[in-house]
Formats: sequence, structure tokens, C-alpha cells
Amino acid sequence: MKIGFIGTGVMGAAIAENLLKDGQQLAVYNRTKSKTDQLVADGAVWCDSPAQVAKTSNVVFTMVGFPQDVEEVYFGEQGIFKTLTPGSAVVDMTTSKPSLAAKIGQYAAEHDFAALDAPVSGGDIGAKQATLTIMVGGSKAAYERLLPLFKIIGQTTTYFGPAGAGQHAKMANQIMIAGTMTGLTEMLLYTRKAGLDEQKVLTALSNGGADNWSMENYVPRILKNDYTPGFFARHFLKDLRIALEEADKMGLDLRATENAKRLYEIMVDVKGLGNQGTQGLINIY
Repeated sequence: MKIGFIGTGVMGAAIAENLLKDGQQLAVYNRTKSKTDQLVADGAVWCDSPAQVAKTSNVVFTMVGFPQDVEEVYFGEQGIFKTLTPGSAVVDMTTSKPSLAAKIGQYAAEHDFAALDAPVSGGDIGAKQATLTIMVGGSKAAYERLLPLFKIIGQTTTYFGPAGAGQHAKMANQIMIAGTMTGLTEMLLYTRKAGLDEQKVLTALSNGGADNWSMENYVPRILKNDYTPGFFARHFLKDLRIALEEADKMGLDLRATENAKRLYEIMVDVKGLGNQGTQGLINIY
């Protein structure tokens, strides 16, 4: 397959690199061209626009920041749908709105394309190590056809149903992560105030009922004062807002998630720390 990849940030670049390592042909585009330099050095071909990527590819992956970016990449003047060849497939790995995934899926079906929404979990580490969890919605036939590609970049891939179902599964994931991030932050503050050895506490909790991925991967970074983003706090806040919008439509009152959103709003909107990783939440306490 000729593969296109649009959006080579922290996660996207690592995923694209794993496709290259597997020997796939890859065309790439990113708004900041320098973020594709290593991929091009490793054999990818630079394209000047999403439309150019689509013109030269029969499968196009996208992983951009926000729903408005997804809208522009697919439907804009230089968007994917301007030049995509009938019979081709698109895979949006951005965490975005289920309604937008449904819109992309409907347009694709009407124009003889296949579309999948396939957001991921696992952070920068999972992207680099190809151990991502991939949550897929959209065309079942396209999912089965593209499963070999998902196996290159992820460890677990699950098909959930029609367009938007993958995004709903990712919202469930982010609701769970919201609790673990507030929990690990307050656990660490409590540990410090109680005068305990932080590393010993981490080791003990990692071998007990409190063990979780976020604690194992982010507490060591906090102990080193490392707040570089495996996942941007501003993107996580976007995810929580989407999750709560969807929950509101369902008549759900998710109070713990609402409180996590409020804390990340302080971090991102008030303190201006949105470019830190999600572990930077501790810096607002």
C-alpha cells in the first residue's frame, strides 16, 4: 500500500516511523515542516498539503490536534477529500468528536471511500514501542483490510462499530485516565507531606491494587521534574471537554470527570501550562 500520514507531532511521528521501519511507502505532511525532517531522512516523501498526500496514497492516516484541525484536513480547500482516489481509505487517529467521525464516514461512503476513526491510547511510549491500544469505528470491511497496518503500530486493536464508535471508546478511556491523573497527583502530594520516600511508595503501589499505567509512567517523570509532553495537557483538556459534551447528550452527570476538567482548565487556561505533559497537573497545587 501507498500510505500517507498527516500530523507528525509527538505521537504521529513515532507511529509514522514504525510504518517506515516495516518497509511501507510513506508520504508525509505536517503544518510545521521541520517535524517531518527525520521521517524524510528515513525514507518518507514530503508533500506540500493534505491534498497532495491524498493524491499519492491509497490509505491516509491523520493525527492532528483538535476537531477543527480534522475538519480542515479533510474538508478544506487543500484537504484530503479534494484529491482522494475512489476506493481509497482514510484513518483518523486524532481524538476528536464522534459527530465529526460520523460526518467523515458519511461523506466517505457517498464518494466511494472507506473511513475509520481510530484514536489510540498509550502515549508517546506506546507510540514509540508500537504497543498502542487502537479503538476503531467505521467500515467493518475497511477495518479488516487495514488490520495488518494496525498490527504494525499497536498491540491491541478493537473494532467497536459504525463511524464514531472508536471516538466514543476513546472518551471512555479518557474518563478513566482523568481519575488516575488526579489520583496519582494527590497521592504524590500526600506522600511528600507525610515525609515518605517517594520512590519506595511508587514501588510499593506499583505492586498492589493501586497500580496503573499512568502512575508507572508519569510519576518517575515528576520525580525528575520532567514535564515534557508524552501527551499535551491542552489536548487532554480538549478530550475531557468532548467527553463531557457527549455525556451531557446522554443525560449523564460525571462529577469526578467534571472536576478533573476544572483542574486541567486551571493548568491550561489560567496558568498557561498547556504545553506541558498531563503529569504537569501537580504544578497547579
